[in-house]
Amino acid sequence: MKASRHVVDRALEASVVGSFSSLGFGIRRRLEHFEDLEPRPGRVILLSGVTSGLGRYSALALAGLGCQVIGIGRNQDRLDDVVADSESLAGSITGYRCDLSDFDAVTALASRIRETGVIPEVIIHNAGALSDTFTTNAQGVEMTLATHLLGPALLTKLLEVSSQTSVIAMTSGGMYSQAFDLEQLEMTAENYQGTVAYARAKRAQIVLMVHQAWTHECHALAVHPGWTNTPGLSEALPTFSTLLKPVLRGVEAGADTLLWAATQPLGQPPAGQLYFDRRPRSLFKLPKTKVDESTLHTQGDALHAWINERLAPWLI
Repeated sequence: MKASRHVVDRALEASVVGSFSSLGFGIRRRLEHFEDLEPRPGRVILLSGVTSGLGRYSALALAGLGCQVIGIGRNQDRLDDVVADSESLAGSITGYRCDLSDFDAVTALASRIRETGVIPEVIIHNAGALSDTFTTNAQGVEMTLATHLLGPALLTKLLEVSSQTSVIAMTSGGMYSQAFDLEQLEMTAENYQGTVAYARAKRAQIVLMVHQAWTHECHALAVHPGWTNTPGLSEALPTFSTLLKPVLRGVEAGADTLLWAATQPLGQPPAGQLYFDRRPRSLFKLPKTKVDESTLHTQGDALHAWINERLAPWLI
């Protein structure tokens, strides 16, 4: 029976459409007998992007499991709404307004959190956006890169995480389309393509995650939501969203692996992996993007040094 489950899982994974869709989640949940999420009373979890989509659903689900959620969002009214919706739950959500693409704002946020004396045991970098126009943050950095990579990296560093802190990155299937190339990572106004910038930032996020795990900077891992029907998807990729709407996952399925990873015993699941539908998955799907372990180490070292250089003014 176990062998047949693995055959089905591999077939789904190879098909991509079958894997990423609601069909894939439904089949795997039944075959693997996904257990209910474990309550974690008092676990402190920092989660960004809590004002809509997967982030909002996840914040309320975690509070329902007894967690103390430090919720980060850009819109104060929506933050107030999600906090209010958590009031009857076993845990809590404390909202902090912050644009994670703004490095000065991230620095101020980290100071506010440290001043509370409440130390996150789990940090989930979920906030993100895909823009089809070139824009920069308050410090002149291309917005996609600032939002998905540099801002989260800065927050992680400023919160002074340890090897025991779980740091979970929410990635995307778009990551699979791009190889890591540090020289091509930051796009300019002249060569900007929104989907490419997004995929490159997500690939870099994976390279950094692996580096953090290997160097024991933190217990780093990544999760993938599949194709999930969220406001962000329909806004960023309206044609894709419309065509695939019948097979898109609901937020419950899209958030499942994130919630599963965030509520495992501390130190689990194993670091340095990308998880999807509660299983570790390959970091590569296309031959043109694949590198060996030695090269991945080298890429991680170079990216880590580059990030430290770019963020040096805020790391003093």
